[in-house]
Amino acid sequence: MTSNIEAPLRRAEREPERTVVPPVVVVENLSKTYASGFHALKNIDLEIRRGEIFALLGPNGAGKTTLISIICGLVNASEGRVLADGFDIVSDYREARSRIGLVPQELTNEAFETVWATVSFSRGLFGKPPDPEHIERVLKSLTLWDKRNNKLITLSGGMKRRVLIAKALSHEPKILFLDEPTAGVDVELRREMWEVVRRLRDSGVTIILTTHYIEEAEEMADRIGVINHGEIILVEEKRELMRKLGSKQLTLHLRHPLETVPERLAGYRLELAAGGKELIYHYDANLVGDHDEGGDEASGIAALLSDLDAAGIRFKDLHTKQSSLEEIFVSLVRERR
Repeated sequence: MTSNIEAPLRRAEREPERTVVPPVVVVENLSKTYASGFHALKNIDLEIRRGEIFALLGPNGAGKTTLISIICGLVNASEGRVLADGFDIVSDYREARSRIGLVPQELTNEAFETVWATVSFSRGLFGKPPDPEHIERVLKSLTLWDKRNNKLITLSGGMKRRVLIAKALSHEPKILFLDEPTAGVDVELRREMWEVVRRLRDSGVTIILTTHYIEEAEEMADRIGVINHGEIILVEEKRELMRKLGSKQLTLHLRHPLETVPERLAGYRLELAAGGKELIYHYDANLVGDHDEGGDEASGIAALLSDLDAAGIRFKDLHTKQSSLEEIFVSLVRERR
């Protein structure tokens, strides 16, 4: 007969152990101080998960470019260390750098080279042997195959952006940094680029992007980091960030204007707007109002509507609005000034 202790032990033996996937980028206590005394980065700790799209947001001068430049081996840190796919970017520079692809904002040279030549040359820079089949796959995945013999100077702005990505992917990196990937392009092209980035993520490439377009981070990112004055002030799952910080607003369009909010409704902290024709109720998913002991969003609104009815206040329409990521970002940065 199996004892009560032996049964779970045997069951545990049969079940495979869950392996914890280590982060693909680890930044520890990273600081950068320039000769002028300017502290560009201050004790940055950050982990990027393998296979995610991570958006790094911050105002101009916040430290985004410095952080990326250090991880990519273009700028030396003053303190701290960085691991790329397990390799130290200083002591194991070649191994670390071979795992990283960087897509800058603009092409700076090679205007008279063909697409095929410039992408193939980029692969050679990392000591990789020629691999025409890989270059072909990259160009086809970025809809560049038909342009492979075109000189870069003849390409449109959108196609040049794709060439930049192709160059960064030429040596088969596991980590891809995109610095403002859609800056200055039209909305249609921006959405096309989003699809390209998603396909790269689905193929197993970890994507880290900096962007000024909050819509871009809201649309694409799995997680979001906010940097300001050289410090990481927040790293959060996008959905969780929206849930925690995305305050919601219920606007009721009243049948008859009010001069003041009745005293019996004071606990809801309602606001009058549009000359007394609108009643605004602010709430969030965690704490709906003083009248909602359970903290449930739906029951809190139901309690408000019930109390409005009891107070004889009728409305003809209502709508809700949730704070956008842009509003959350602006409020976070403002709080840290």
